[in-house]
Amino acid sequence: MTTKNKYLLFLNFLIVFSFTAKLFASGHESVIYEGSTTDSKTVISEKKKTFFFGTKTKKKKKGVCVTQALVFDSKTTYGFDFDTESNVKVNSNSFVVNKPTYFSVQLAEGNYQVSVTLGSKEKNTNTTIKAESRRLLVNQLLLKKGETLTQTFTVNVRTPKIDADSEIKLKDRDLGQLNWDDKLTLEFLGSTAIQSIEITPIDVKTIYLAGDSTVTDQDLEPWASWGQFITNYFDENVAVANYAVSGGTLRSFKAALRLKKVLSVIKPGDYLIVEYAHNDEKEKGEGIGPWESYSASLREFVQAARDKGAFPILITPVQRRAFNEDGTLKSTHGDYPDAMRKVAQEMNVPLVDLTQLTTTLYESWGDELSRKAFVQYPANTFPGQKEKLEDNTHFNSFGANEIALCVLKGLRDLNSPLVQFIKKDTPLYNPNHPNAFANWILPMSNRFEIVKPDGN
Repeated sequence: MTTKNKYLLFLNFLIVFSFTAKLFASGHESVIYEGSTTDSKTVISEKKKTFFFGTKTKKKKKGVCVTQALVFDSKTTYGFDFDTESNVKVNSNSFVVNKPTYFSVQLAEGNYQVSVTLGSKEKNTNTTIKAESRRLLVNQLLLKKGETLTQTFTVNVRTPKIDADSEIKLKDRDLGQLNWDDKLTLEFLGSTAIQSIEITPIDVKTIYLAGDSTVTDQDLEPWASWGQFITNYFDENVAVANYAVSGGTLRSFKAALRLKKVLSVIKPGDYLIVEYAHNDEKEKGEGIGPWESYSASLREFVQAARDKGAFPILITPVQRRAFNEDGTLKSTHGDYPDAMRKVAQEMNVPLVDLTQLTTTLYESWGDELSRKAFVQYPANTFPGQKEKLEDNTHFNSFGANEIALCVLKGLRDLNSPLVQFIKKDTPLYNPNHPNAFANWILPMSNRFEIVKPDGN
């Protein structure tokens, strides 16, 4: 070997060694998505990130040691966010909080498996974890003093970008939402101790949601939807990518390029779940209506999903809270539920009849008790709320959870393949015997908005 070739070989060794050293020093490990190959198919390579918390974690290997309450910084790409670092006390092997606290990590778009190790040597803990725009993932997990447990779940991170020339047309109200930034944000609530967080890119089956304000991830309290609560009932082998938007219709979902975005990332074997009607009902003009534009759009969504090798599921609209004097529920959706049922039958699409399920649910509660499932609160319940809130369309967290359980019942009744991803400890649900509001004690996030979401 010539002297020149030896020199070039040595230089190559130094470059590789330097890159590898930096990689492990930063606590990142290279991860290749499951199913990727090194042939003509695209290889998706990302980095696993592990964070160890505590004042005595400096000897940990292959991870970032967080020994103090660092504020999120785009240069470090991680840290405690939204002015909650003052809530954090760092112990020898964990960080402890008793108020809602956010920890963010800057990440690219994709699905991530998140493993959080919890537990305290000093006290009992009660932990709730939400991700991004308040997607519930861990609900009041109780651990005794000295117990340690790792909870694993999957989070979808997304951006508006579609390709070099297009992106989703976000509404002004959507711009500051946690769903649409370049971070994965975890919110910790209750009295909890977090020892470590591991975030790994993962290629899993994904459920895409298209819908309105009753489906979307509501970013701020006290508003909520079933799309951000159903995440709590699926295991880590499936991701939920909620592209629903308040005030949306089938046609506006397409016009805002949300459908184009979904079709750009959906894979064979994924699912597209569609629930629309609330705002479609208000559209006017020639050719607009349940049997014309609405049905045509449903057919388009169904076929678009199938063309990508994905499986569509249709969900009839959730009911509004509107009672007759005899205690029965008024039908406020006109012919729209029947139009969806007809499309589902014609195209052989699985259908969850959420209109019927929620009719049973609301009537089981009755006029007065059903109010507890909606955003109905006296004045001064929340910061800056000078007038009472009385909404009969939009849910609070209790109501959103009940609707999520109705959707799960519908999937179970269909014997959908998605049932295999429902957590084993998820109870069967009967809308004839709904849960009681008095038993609902999920802690609230500390970010509020009094103005109701778009749509009705």
